[in-house]
Amino acid sequence: MIDLSRLRVLVAVAREGSVTAAAEALHYAQPSVSHHLAKLEAEVGMPLLQRMGRGIRLTDAGRLLAERAESILAQVESVHAELDDLAGLRAGQVRLAAFPSALATLVPAAAARVTAEHPGIKLSLTEAEPAEALSALRNNDVDVALIFEHGDPPSCDRRDITMTPLLDEPLYVVTPSDRAWQGQRTELTSYAEDRWIAGCERCREHLVVACEQAGFTPTVDFETEDYVAVQALVAAGLGVSLLPGLTVVANRHSGVRLDRVPGLRRQVLTAVCGKPPPSQPAQVLLDALAATVTEPDWPV
Repeated sequence: MIDLSRLRVLVAVAREGSVTAAAEALHYAQPSVSHHLAKLEAEVGMPLLQRMGRGIRLTDAGRLLAERAESILAQVESVHAELDDLAGLRAGQVRLAAFPSALATLVPAAAARVTAEHPGIKLSLTEAEPAEALSALRNNDVDVALIFEHGDPPSCDRRDITMTPLLDEPLYVVTPSDRAWQGQRTELTSYAEDRWIAGCERCREHLVVACEQAGFTPTVDFETEDYVAVQALVAAGLGVSLLPGLTVVANRHSGVRLDRVPGLRRQVLTAVCGKPPPSQPAQVLLDALAATVTEPDWPV
């Protein structure tokens, strides 16, 4: 069965004339558009696009599918509009709490999708670290929380929370770019004698555990939850740090070097209070996050 989201991508490419312009129109990342097009070609079993120099054009099959897709999507939107009226999605609100690097990377495209497809829904965004976000969720101050876990045991009771994995992030040791050594240093034991710069309480706990498992206790001299400040401190030679992938996708300081640590990851999850299904506006946001979030181009 052909995925409707991929049909929307093909129609956007046909209308806009390029993958880049289609990504901007859809509020998608360009790799996400390319990913959807590749999947669509696999579904139909034939090429839909042909590269012409620096540009592209639709093949005969691509033009046919794009023309039919416009009619199909128009009918689907009409049905959705009628169902939304019945479901009350012409009004309502959904409140999201998310940690900073997610707000800077994962949330904008999903938020744009919600406001474009459901203009009657009022969307509000709040910055919050996971513990704070889950507390707000339980207190009914937000409807959806975007949180992370390091794979270690949760620090609080979450039996009343429904969580859904969204993305796995790699972790990187961050060192000054002018530090003199050859090759990659991906083992934490290489940094046992360094001073460390740590982040939020949950991240700091994970850093200490990871270093202790590697055979040493890190000396933490600086603490800040601002991942931009962390990189600036590292670039200035004041220490080394351990940062998740989204923080360096959101902002990469030119004065730091990144070495990915094998076996370490941070999982990003959505959380809602209670058992499924959530409220309809909350489900709209969850669907938008699932539809727009793709694997970022992680630093290598």
